[in-house]
Amino acid sequence: MIGVKTEEEIALLRESCRIVKECLEFVGSRIAAGMTTKEVDDLVYQFITASGAEPSCLGYCGYPASACVSVNETVVHGIPDGRVLQNGDIVSVDLCAYKNGFHGDGARTFCIGEVSPEKKKLVKVTEACFFKAIEGLKAGTPLYDIGYNVQKYAESNGFSVIRSYTGHAIGREMHEDPAVPNYGRRGTGPRLPAGCVLCIEPMIAAGGWRVKVLDDGWTAVTLDARPAAHYENTVVVREDGVEILTL
Repeated sequence: MIGVKTEEEIALLRESCRIVKECLEFVGSRIAAGMTTKEVDDLVYQFITASGAEPSCLGYCGYPASACVSVNETVVHGIPDGRVLQNGDIVSVDLCAYKNGFHGDGARTFCIGEVSPEKKKLVKVTEACFFKAIEGLKAGTPLYDIGYNVQKYAESNGFSVIRSYTGHAIGREMHEDPAVPNYGRRGTGPRLPAGCVLCIEPMIAAGGWRVKVLDDGWTAVTLDARPAAHYENTVVVREDGVEILTL
């Protein structure tokens, strides 16, 4: 079942998503070599709470931080700690804000100093995968067209799509149905109704797509230790296209 939001609900979602957008911009303007991933998380907590919202991730299923801060080969769910960011790292920051009963969600991958050409291309292609995902997306589009577009573009650039993690719908819960894979067969899946709200989040790896979860139960890294990147926005599917709430 794919839920549909009313315009009143979308207005509340828009506020949560605005906070996410501005928080990601705030983090991007300050993240730098020499910071710890915990200090990045502190920026997220301070910004979200100062905006009158709550960090949705904090305490979610026991998660101990306000953001997922994932460095290099960590795909998603990196737990912030004392790790110091180095010149040449790529760092994905995934965060959610909860306000007025609704969650907003977004992620960006940041380059720290001078990164390798491969990492630079990976970050650029991962962002572009999101925009490929929403090309032609509107009410009536089959769900798996989203993943087809992501997969086609990522693989055409020599990268692979992470398959263990997906995007999702969002609203009063941070994760709602349906799951939104970043791979798939064109023309398949349920047709998306106008008013559904989705988090589309390409997770792309420089090497293979297989991952393993570390002993902390959260941190997911590429099996081959090659770098990965993550880019996410929350969107509303409309009759004639999409409205991106986190840009």
